[in-house]
Amino acid sequence: MTVAVVFGVLDLIGIFLFAISGGIIAARKGLDPFGAAVIGMVAGMGGGTIRDILLGALPVYWIEAPQYLIVAVVAGVVGYYGSELVRGETGARRRALIWADAAGLSVFCVLGAQAGLAAGAHWSIALVTGVLSAAFGGVLRDVIVNDVPLIFREDIYALAALFGAAVYVGLVALGLGESLAAPVGAVGAFSLRACAVMFKWSLPSIGKVD
Repeated sequence: MTVAVVFGVLDLIGIFLFAISGGIIAARKGLDPFGAAVIGMVAGMGGGTIRDILLGALPVYWIEAPQYLIVAVVAGVVGYYGSELVRGETGARRRALIWADAAGLSVFCVLGAQAGLAAGAHWSIALVTGVLSAAFGGVLRDVIVNDVPLIFREDIYALAALFGAAVYVGLVALGLGESLAAPVGAVGAFSLRACAVMFKWSLPSIGKVD
């Protein structure tokens, strides 16, 4: 597959996964299906939107490609009704949310870094666009439903996105093709985030200050 096809597929996958997380959290908060579609759109396309704005790639990608909007809406509704199937199982919705979010993060950190490099930005800026692409949609999603965003907690979240973006940028700098570096970076980000979830890895917190 060409590089354009690889990143196009990854973009759709990332939007779908993040939008599913939006639908799941909409169900947890007792919103209706329309609310799930809106939260799905915000979660799925928020990161890519801020990425394009910062890089001056206007209009943002989904304005000229409505298929992204359709995927986000459908995934939000799928996450909403899909989470209803496990409503009686303790913690099932939260687990589904965490893993859908982790998978979306792993894809978008690479897409954001790739967009930064493609725009001619310094590698350090590519790392920033990678983290923002991966985290901003989740931040908007959580803020809208009045939750503390994962990126602001002590969990290893943004660090996983930074790691995945760094792996991608490093491999490209070493001469590995983008179509190979992208999945390696995504797997790296997902692996770190998965370990953080399973083994309770977190950054140290000073706790609440009186």
